This record gives sequence, C-alpha cells and structure tokens, in this order.
Amino acid sequence: MTSAEAPPVDGARGGAVTPLRVLAGEWTKVAGLTSTAWLVAGTVVAAGSLVFVLGLFTGPGDAVSGTTPVTSGHLLAQLGVLVLGVLVGSADFATGTSLTTYAAVPRRVPVLAAQVLVTAAVALGTGTLALAASVLATAGARRAAGPASALPAPVDLRVAVGYVLFLTGAAVCGVLLGSLLRRPLAALATAVVLFVLLDQVLAANPGHVTGTVRALLPSSGTRLFADGERLAALAAGGGPDLGAGGGGLVLGAWCTVLAVLAGHRLVRRDVL
Repeated sequence: MTSAEAPPVDGARGGAVTPLRVLAGEWTKVAGLTSTAWLVAGTVVAAGSLVFVLGLFTGPGDAVSGTTPVTSGHLLAQLGVLVLGVLVGSADFATGTSLTTYAAVPRRVPVLAAQVLVTAAVALGTGTLALAASVLATAGARRAAGPASALPAPVDLRVAVGYVLFLTGAAVCGVLLGSLLRRPLAALATAVVLFVLLDQVLAANPGHVTGTVRALLPSSGTRLFADGERLAALAAGGGPDLGAGGGGLVLGAWCTVLAVLAGHRLVRRDVL
C-alpha cells in the first residue's frame, strides 16, 4: 500500500488506549490511502464490465436465470476485495510501522480487530456498489433473454445479500491472511489459491472426494448467492449438500480459524 508514514494510534498521541480510538486510527490509515479508492473503483468497474461482456453472449430464449448474469462478476470482484484485505492486514509489517503501531497498543489484538472491522465496512460498501453496477450492466441482456431472466423478488434479495456478504467475508479472510503471513505477496498468493485456483481445479475433476474438499474451501461461500439450479448442480457433484446457508457457515468458519491463528501469532511472536 502506498502511503505517507502511518499516523500514530492511541497511546502514541497520549491518552487512554480504547477500542474506539484504535478503530478510528485504523480507519484513518485505510481511508487515507490512495490505493483504497483505486481498489474500490477498480473492483466495481471490473465486476460491472465482466457481467456486461458475458451478457453480450446471452440471446433471446437462453435458459439463464435472472441472478446468474448479475453475480458472475464475483470472479473479479473477489480478487479486488482480497487484495484490499491483504494490503490492510500486512501494511504495518510491509512498511515497517509495526513497532510503532503495537507499541501504542501493547495488547495488539485490538489493532487486528479494528483492521477487520474497517476492511469489512469498506468491502460491504464495495460489494454493494459492485452489485448495483452488475444489475445495471446486465439490464439489457436480461430483457433480451426474456421473462425467464427477470429477477424474482424472493430470490434476488437472498442473492443480493449473499453476494455482498461473500465479498465481505473474502475481504476479512484477506486481512487475516495478511496479518498471519505478514508478507503481501505470500498472503495474496495463498488467498488466490484458496478462493480461486483450488476450486477451479477440483471442479474440473468431479467426484465424492473432490466435491467434499471443494465444499470445505472458503470459496464455498459463493453458495450464498447461488440460484437453485447452481445449488442443485453442486449437490449432484459428489460433495455434501450444504445449501446457501451452509456455504456461508464454511466461509465464516475459515474467518474464525484464521482470526485465531493471526491473533495467536500477533500476541505470541515478534511484530517485526
């Protein structure tokens, strides 16, 4: 992340160290970075552009549900929020400001918690904007495909919420991987493998074992915004039938495990 020297957090300016002051300090650091705005804008544009291009190949009468064209932009959107999370989580270590940050907050964990909350808030907004851009970008394609591509009210609400929640969860995993591994490239490579590469490799080799492993990856969170046909196809692929809620629980479990590991390393190891 490119920025000026990070502002001191809490105790470095005097006064008691409180969770709100730590949160405000982390928000100031993240919001003050030029790269944050570029990442948000790039993620929204990439998601909208991808679904628009894919929509060009949707013709009248195509058997495509209304939610599939809208959510297909997650392939690029998840990369954007993963980069955002990794950069936030590893920033102090990559820029050499970790000693200053954790000297001001000796308990250390509040800093990680603040980074997670700030990144989740930014990712929540980014996901909402990406979803809106995708809906607008596919409006023409969905009209051309006919009534089958209209967004049914009960489904589109679950899909919309699930889409934003998945991107938020991916960003949180990125923060925790960045804090755990402390090296941006290593953390980003790990995130891409977990969220993208392994899922694609396993999907190309269907079976009970590969289906089970695939269901237990953080990419299982995409079930949060999958339509009925997609969920049925995943269930028929040999793995456990998790459903939309189960996919969300798997992603939440990954966030929890990574939080425990990152917090443990932060407390027990040096912060260099």
